[in-house]
Amino acid sequence: MTDTALATAPARRWTMPDLTALSPFIALAALLLLGALVSDRFLTYDNLVNVATRSAFIAIIAVGATFVIASAGLDLSVGSMAALVAGVMIFVMNAVGAPGAATPGFLAALSGIVGTSPTGALVAGVGIALILSVLCGLANGLVVTYGRIEPFIVTLGTMGIFRALIVWLAAGGTITMRSFELREAYRPVYFGTLLGIPIPIVVFLAVALVGAVVLYKTAFGRHIVALGSNEDVARYSGVPIDRVRILAYAIQGLCVGIAVLVYVPRLGSATPTTGLLWELQAITAVVIGGTALKGGTGRIWGTVVGAVILELVANIMVLSSLVSEYLVGAVQGAIIIVAMLVQRSLQRRR
Repeated sequence: MTDTALATAPARRWTMPDLTALSPFIALAALLLLGALVSDRFLTYDNLVNVATRSAFIAIIAVGATFVIASAGLDLSVGSMAALVAGVMIFVMNAVGAPGAATPGFLAALSGIVGTSPTGALVAGVGIALILSVLCGLANGLVVTYGRIEPFIVTLGTMGIFRALIVWLAAGGTITMRSFELREAYRPVYFGTLLGIPIPIVVFLAVALVGAVVLYKTAFGRHIVALGSNEDVARYSGVPIDRVRILAYAIQGLCVGIAVLVYVPRLGSATPTTGLLWELQAITAVVIGGTALKGGTGRIWGTVVGAVILELVANIMVLSSLVSEYLVGAVQGAIIIVAMLVQRSLQRRR
């Protein structure tokens, strides 16, 4: 009976691991090894924490980009959106926190609600930043969805609009937090720690965790993947196509807003060049993380690793003399091309 049972038992099949999902983690390990070889300062605690902290902005934005790209969309406006949101946020905080100053009616009313203390100004600035970022994301989603225009064209247009608005708002210069008390009250959001962990790292891990739960564990997440895989099939399956697409862009906008909240206390200012090329870095992080640009898959944790990889590359370039640090943008551009080639090669082997 034993021989019979053994003979009829199904043979265990060895399955090839998903190299697309594993590749960002393999690349991360290889970069850590390379960094350790080129500089004895690379693996120090302070340097690695600095790398993770500096990657927080792109990691947060890239989590939102994962939803958009997984749904077969694209958002090229995130860098310009970040600059606009940061500028408006600082403008509002300056106006609300300056009692007696001549301010527009809306800001004067807002000052009456939240008060003119640094805390009140922060509350007003944070609220306006999040609302504006979501509205910018919604605008992209609505035009893409109801205008039936390619996301590339829509977000290329809004990229120019958002950048022009911040140039106009700043009069071509810089918008800076004027109150020393406000700067000191806001400073811990970037430079502070929570249980010994820098707050930007805590924030981007929290955003990634929520994003992973939404994408992997909810019906909305499944709808995102279905939309990216095949829009017609998703529509016939009862997926609310328009609503899912618009919400994906709204999530992207919200993530930009959260990234701005963490970024602003770092320098305390916004300029027309704030967020320059952030869209390239966010898309590169998503592609490195294993999410296909054509849609249909989404890997939140791979995206986070991709954002860290980009900052690690820049850090290694600074610590070593292998390549000039002024060529960071060129190297990051090459990385996205290589990542796409690797991704396509792995897909052909399946």
